Amino acid sequence: MSLWRLEHRFNRTYRMASSAKRRAVGLGENPEETEDSSDENPEDDDDSEEENSEASDEDINEEVDVQLEGHNISDNDFNGIQKLLQQLFLKAHVDTSEMADIIIQQKHVGTVVKQAEVPEDSDDDDPDEVFGFITMLNLTERKGVQCVEQVKELILDHCEKNAAHSVTEQLEKIVGDANKPVGLLLSERFVNVPPQIALPLYKHLLEEMVEAQKTNKPSGKCHYCLMISKTCKEAGKKILARGGALEEEYMFVNAEEEFFYEQAIIKFHYSVQEEADSCLSGRWSYDDVPMKPFRTVMLIPADRMPVIMDKLKEHLAL
Repeated sequence: MSLWRLEHRFNRTYRMASSAKRRAVGLGENPEETEDSSDENPEDDDDSEEENSEASDEDINEEVDVQLEGHNISDNDFNGIQKLLQQLFLKAHVDTSEMADIIIQQKHVGTVVKQAEVPEDSDDDDPDEVFGFITMLNLTERKGVQCVEQVKELILDHCEKNAAHSVTEQLEKIVGDANKPVGLLLSERFVNVPPQIALPLYKHLLEEMVEAQKTNKPSGKCHYCLMISKTCKEAGKKILARGGALEEEYMFVNAEEEFFYEQAIIKFHYSVQEEADSCLSGRWSYDDVPMKPFRTVMLIPADRMPVIMDKLKEHLAL
């Protein structure tokens, strides 16, 4: 039984092709690699091969109306969730298999996004394919768990390298305070799933956290939300910030996460260009301008979630 349903037009093959240049993100398509680099005369190609090529291009860019549904997380979702976790953590030393297991075991909070109806004559669509998911992991309650400690180490290490020493000290203090638990907010999805999906996802997550708090479950006790967002920026480009200073402009792959950034009390960026490979990111570009992939870490007080939800409703309501 689904929790909610959203209908939207998008690319079912999950490969953005030429439109990836306009979206600033991709699922492994390198714009340079997609161009035909062969020196052979196209007239020498077999007619059937040309037809197949044209059909393939047509499939890549096909747009269809698909109904997406939210479901409670189940054991069948392991592979899909792990794949999306790898999309976030790339080559970082984080056990995504263990994390996916924890997410599945945590029955009281979390949602996966799936296609509502898969055509009976479809050969390549999996009815259990995970298009996205959202959950909250209480890092404080799970202290000592391998993947949790790896995430904390990853974040603190990058904070030390990319933020002021005072920021690192503040983050270490908050993460280490057992009286004010920190939750890792994970919201991942395929790149071309529409941002409107975020509104029912976050709404349902907050409802689950309220219920979890009533029954004294870990995920309902979080005082802070820690997020790692996929971002990118144009090399060398800076914008004029408040006070007249120049600062670098980062674009969020999940557009709604910019509202979390606005409410964060700690935030910093770190590059993942050396970790990002062709199967996950390729060479990102925006309007044919090369982009560099980053991760943006944000710490948001839980009591600021109502403000963020108001922004989501204002900008994402259908």
